[in-house]
Amino acid sequence: MSLKQRTIRGLSWAFIDRFANQISQFIFGIILARLLSPAEYGLIGMLAIFFEIADTFVVAGFSEALIRKKDPTVADYSTIFLVNVFTGIFFYSLMYLSAPGISWFFNEPQLIPIIGVLGITVVINAFGMVARVPLTKNLDFKSLAAISVISNIISGAVAIPLAFKGYGVWSLVWRNIMQSLLTTILVFVISRPPLRFMFSYASFREIFGFGSKLLASRLFLEAYNNIYYILIGKFFSARDLGLYTRANGYKDMFSRTLHNVIQSVSFPALAEIKDNDERLRNAYRRLVQSTTYLTAILMFALAATSDNFILGLIGPKWAESIPYLQLLSMIGLFYPLHYINLNILVIKGHSGLHFRLEVLTKFIALPAVAVGLLYGIKAMIICMIFTWVLDYLITASRSGKLIDYPLGEQIRDILPSFLFAACMGVFLFVAGQVITLPALLTLLIQGILGLGFILFFSNLFKIKPFLEIREIVLGKFSKKTALAN
Repeated sequence: MSLKQRTIRGLSWAFIDRFANQISQFIFGIILARLLSPAEYGLIGMLAIFFEIADTFVVAGFSEALIRKKDPTVADYSTIFLVNVFTGIFFYSLMYLSAPGISWFFNEPQLIPIIGVLGITVVINAFGMVARVPLTKNLDFKSLAAISVISNIISGAVAIPLAFKGYGVWSLVWRNIMQSLLTTILVFVISRPPLRFMFSYASFREIFGFGSKLLASRLFLEAYNNIYYILIGKFFSARDLGLYTRANGYKDMFSRTLHNVIQSVSFPALAEIKDNDERLRNAYRRLVQSTTYLTAILMFALAATSDNFILGLIGPKWAESIPYLQLLSMIGLFYPLHYINLNILVIKGHSGLHFRLEVLTKFIALPAVAVGLLYGIKAMIICMIFTWVLDYLITASRSGKLIDYPLGEQIRDILPSFLFAACMGVFLFVAGQVITLPALLTLLIQGILGLGFILFFSNLFKIKPFLEIREIVLGKFSKKTALAN
């Protein structure tokens, strides 16, 4: 099977994986949001930065290093596995000992027992990191899809009865633990990674030399992504943080999930052709165009339907999160583009430049923090939008120089998708104002109208990413029909 065929197959299963996951998480999330309060979600949000940083240290860029390496040995896998596990245990111990201080900082006594229990997920996840690498390296996203769907459904089915019985925030805690445990068990059963109880200093030095720069980059990324949780949790309230967390979660459900799907498949695929600059450039250009088309449609649609989305799905007690979701959707436009451009640096072996760009772009975000303290959460998000635009321009400029794909050319490639999606968003927003039905029914009608708009005008104007996606979908459908006959 050619690289193109394996990539398309990987993308298909990765999309199935994420789609099935998001559907299950979405349904369970709606039920839990109706049963729980914004303050209970806020308690979990206060801990986000600590868990993200711990998980970042556990991964430490080693997965990408193993994927990028052509023939990793048993010593490579075994060494990184041991490092991951001991790192996970260390950070769980550190979080456990720091729990009283974290609780004091946020003035929330409930955080102490929550950290003690929820922190176990750091260790559980550490066991499964290396086991995912063979599946990702071989583009076996069919297995990863099955693992994710099973763990999501079972963990959600555990959380809902707990929420009904009044367990509150603990229903979210046990959902996370169950999901991590099931995922780790299943990935080991299916992947069967080549592990031995051995440690190779030579393997560690080689992989850490590459991965350490990605680790530093990701630390800045996670600090940037989660500093707002600390700001809101400390200077506002658990309820305010819960409203922000829910809105940001819905934004991530579309934007970050799409990015994760595309990156998980494109990184190993592009890594195979990293030494062929012309082929890499052409593949990367198509990737940018398709990603922009899909992301822009999702984000403008989410912004246009935010009021009916929130009120219809999780109820009026979350109404104050509507403007947050509208503004955060604009950030979601640039998140995938920024990190797809950073990926080129990693693929070409410039992890040091990757780190320097992450430092630069995250320092740019400091004004948004100051604005949040002075003028509130909405003003902070508006400032964040401008910082993400600047982040994208910087990273696209630097990555473009490596593969002869300059910033101006990339902007010309993505601008039609932005304009198309903006027109669709205006259409959906106006439709939502005109229709006077209940919120959930109005949201359904907006969804149907939006799909019709996309299919009709994308085909009418022969939008290139749409035609390529349609060709892939129809090709796979025709193949399945032929096999069935």
